[in-house]
Amino acid sequence: MKIVMAIIKPFKLEEVRDALTAIGVHGLTVTEVNGLTVTEVKGYGRQKGHTEIYRGAEYAVSFLPKLKIEVAVNAELVDKVVDAIVAAARTGQIGDGKIFITNIEAAVRIRTGEKDKDAL
Repeated sequence: MKIVMAIIKPFKLEEVRDALTAIGVHGLTVTEVNGLTVTEVKGYGRQKGHTEIYRGAEYAVSFLPKLKIEVAVNAELVDKVVDAIVAAARTGQIGDGKIFITNIEAAVRIRTGEKDKDAL
């Protein structure tokens, strides 16, 4: 079992959701549903923020708005999930985001007591 964590641009959420739904990953809210979690985050990578002008004054925006998506999946689905996210989230511009993959040691569905792959 793995967790696929993706940091994406906020306006790409619908496309990523549709791509994940198309490969069988269902359910999405701002909190967890069926192993998929979306969190509003702020950060920067190589683009290191940008400057904006407000009422004639220029100021630096160091942390840019992003979304963090976490998907718990069986190990054999990881490549499909990653490919779906990359295809849906890519704009070709700096700041498209990153994907991280980590191991899940154990999972338990509280309602039924199912464990590991059955709990996902």
